[in-house]
Amino acid sequence: MNGTTDPRFEGVRTAFAENFTARGERGAAVVVYEAGHKVVDLYAGSRNIEGVGVGEGPRWEPGTAQILRSATKGVAAAALLLLHQRGELDLDAPVGAYWPAFKAHGKEHARVRDVLAHRAGVPALDRPLTPAEAADPERGAAAVAAQAPFWAPGTDHGYHAQTYGWLVAELVRRVTGDDIGTFVAREIAAPVAADVWIGLPDAQAHRAGRVGPVEAPVTAGGLRARPSRRLAAAYGDPHSLTRRAFGSVDPAPDENDPAYRAAQLAGSNGIGTADGLARLYASLIGEVDGGRRLFTPETVRLARTEASSGPDRVLVVPTRFGLGHMLHGVASPLLGPGSFGHPGRGGALGFADPESCIAFGYVTNGMRTGVTADPRAQALVRAVREALGRHHSGA
Repeated sequence: MNGTTDPRFEGVRTAFAENFTARGERGAAVVVYEAGHKVVDLYAGSRNIEGVGVGEGPRWEPGTAQILRSATKGVAAAALLLLHQRGELDLDAPVGAYWPAFKAHGKEHARVRDVLAHRAGVPALDRPLTPAEAADPERGAAAVAAQAPFWAPGTDHGYHAQTYGWLVAELVRRVTGDDIGTFVAREIAAPVAADVWIGLPDAQAHRAGRVGPVEAPVTAGGLRARPSRRLAAAYGDPHSLTRRAFGSVDPAPDENDPAYRAAQLAGSNGIGTADGLARLYASLIGEVDGGRRLFTPETVRLARTEASSGPDRVLVVPTRFGLGHMLHGVASPLLGPGSFGHPGRGGALGFADPESCIAFGYVTNGMRTGVTADPRAQALVRAVREALGRHHSGA
């Protein structure tokens, strides 16, 4: 166990240690900011999943970065909200006003806010893209633009697992002329010194650890946690919208491939440190270390105001979304009702909670099969919540 914690947050250290001893953690880091100042900074294990338990491979260091999977979506959403904040993007404008080809097949009424709230109606592709095709931003954008909607845009919501990245990236390009990776690096990450990338630069590639699957630990009763029958059926049916949405890139790419990591998939392949993820969210709700703040209070309000809720046509379970970020709920329990952020399938989590002035970042190299509410991340969130409860009660 390495790193530091403010005495009030020692419970987070305990929960982090228990992730390794009881929840199957292999290598991970967690960082928490409170009112723009770091109060938790912990890391342990190996940065490479293959090296754990056999004494091989480099150990996790403070600057170790890992793939964020869908936690990338929260970073990408910040790009569109920042453009709106600057008056360069109208959330109520049709997507087709910026991207005429997107009007095809009855999508002319889809608004920018529908993209952010997973209401655009195109969570899957009739023909999945290969990893090489998916990494080509023009090919990805063209495929989504040509896709007939699965429902009338704006009338329902369903998680756009892969297509979200091409939608957001193309809107950024149409408005600014920049690719999403360049915009995030220059306008979001650099101003607040957050180590987060969409498209890992060659100069930073040495910092990224290797990821891989890990099984859920055996419970006290000798069983492993299993998804509900309904959820298992949705993921097991190759014709379900669930499988088709997550299978919009087929075969699944090798997440340790340097070419994949250098690609700019704004919904799935961001790379970052726990500090970078937490620091970015801290900068959305306030100044970090007395420095710059990215979002105005009005933009924070937009990010965490419910835009979609109820049964999700892709994830099956009920979900809640603001404009680009998941909100506290069944699918993604965060710190409190006002929290907003995004998990990554199998582990990573980043979010901000304006009421408590908390920003949270967690990354891991051990990827689980679950999409949301990873038990390791949730144990850490509960520990933060308990620490704040004790502090506010005067304990």
